Amino acid sequence: MLRASIQYSGADAELSGIAEGSKAGDAGITHGERLTAFADAAVAGDPAELATARDALRAAAGSEILVDAAGVVGNFERMVRIADGTGIPLDGVVSAMTSDLGIELGLDELESRRVTKANPLTTAFRPVFRGVLKTGLRVAGWRSRKRR
Repeated sequence: MLRASIQYSGADAELSGIAEGSKAGDAGITHGERLTAFADAAVAGDPAELATARDALRAAAGSEILVDAAGVVGNFERMVRIADGTGIPLDGVVSAMTSDLGIELGLDELESRRVTKANPLTTAFRPVFRGVLKTGLRVAGWRSRKRR
C-alpha cells in the first residue's frame, strides 16, 4: 500500500530505506525519518520512546500529520494481526507483485511470511502486473492533482 500511495502521488521513495527504520533518514518521504521513528516506537511499545517520537513528529510535521500517522500505524497493526492470526495468504496477483519486495526488505525471514508462497504463473507475469499498476496509479494521481 505504501508503494501504491507513493506512485499515486507521483513521488519516488526508497523503500529499502524505509525498512531500515529511522536510521535511514527520510528515504525520499517528507518527514520520513520522524514518521519511521514514530511507527517503530509505536510497535516497540516503550512509552518513553513513543512519547519522544510523537513529540518530535508533532514538532516537525504538525498535529494533523501526527494523528494521520497514528491512524495508519493502528490500522496496519490491526490488519497484520488479523491476517496472521487467521492465516490469510496473499492472493496470487498481490503475492507475485510483492515477492521481490519481500526478499529486498527481508520480509521473507518473518514467521508470518511462511504462510504465503508465490504461484509460479503469477510470478512469471509480475513485470506486467507491476507495470500496469504503476502506470495506472501515476495516471490516477496526475488526474486527481490536475482537478484541484
